[in-house]
Amino acid sequence: MHSDRDERLVLELATRLRARVLPELGSHAGRRQQGGGAGGDVTFAVDEVAESALAEFIAQEAPHLAFYSEDRGLVASPGATHVLVVDPIDGTRPAMAGLESACVAVAMAPLLGGEPTMADVEIGCVVEIKAGDWYLARRGAGVRSSRAIALSPNRDVGAMFWAYGFRGRPARATVEVLGDLIDVSSVGGGTFELGSQAFSMTRVVTGQLDAVIEVGSRLVDEVPGMQAEFLKVGGGQVLNNSPYDLAAPWLCLLEAGGIVTDGWGTPLDRHRLLGSGHEFQMSSISAANRELHAHLVRAVDDGVSRLRAMRS
Repeated sequence: MHSDRDERLVLELATRLRARVLPELGSHAGRRQQGGGAGGDVTFAVDEVAESALAEFIAQEAPHLAFYSEDRGLVASPGATHVLVVDPIDGTRPAMAGLESACVAVAMAPLLGGEPTMADVEIGCVVEIKAGDWYLARRGAGVRSSRAIALSPNRDVGAMFWAYGFRGRPARATVEVLGDLIDVSSVGGGTFELGSQAFSMTRVVTGQLDAVIEVGSRLVDEVPGMQAEFLKVGGGQVLNNSPYDLAAPWLCLLEAGGIVTDGWGTPLDRHRLLGSGHEFQMSSISAANRELHAHLVRAVDDGVSRLRAMRS
């Protein structure tokens, strides 16, 4: 198990990255494209600012640790036994627009020869870039936060406030899968596309949202022809959520008492942690309680069945 010192280091890294990126929020200069990162997505100038700050922190404060990030992949010094899995800006586009839904996400796990899984993650931290609020979880020890932790008791899909991810996903196919949920919650609840998985999942921790659904990877795996559509929308890359997007908020939500699974309703524990291609990407269904989660899994099953029937 990790020590309090490790928790402090993870929180310090996330806070340091937040401080470096904060002056760039809303900056049009930060929107300059710098090429593509190891994760396949476009790298913007603001991403490079954050990635440089990450490398500097590791060199100065934690040279004994490896790190994995969206733009640089795995960077490991000889003898490293643990790895920091870092998304320096989860929600780059909200950050460039100066919106609240952008976070730093940092997780720590044993390196295990480069093959750790989600089950090996022992510390997870999310820091909101604009507001500065933070969430820090240790496996088996709960989650601490600068905000009140209060999961929603709501079990009614019709009254559900929830978020989903659309960027990089074919919109028509995604709406076909989620359309019934969008419709049933449109009057008594609310739907949001917030641009950051870490921000959305920590809204479940605070009770602001009841659920978060992102099932792009399931569509690629299960529906014929969808991978080609994802590649087209993503400019030659499949842009679903990778472990660096999910690891930290996943642990925070689990330790708060929430439910997080893949798009089929199976725990994420066995998914590999260090990678970003489609074979590493994960769909996810997150909810504040088991009853609501079960409703969502059934609704996604029905939506995927409809999409498959349309394409058969």
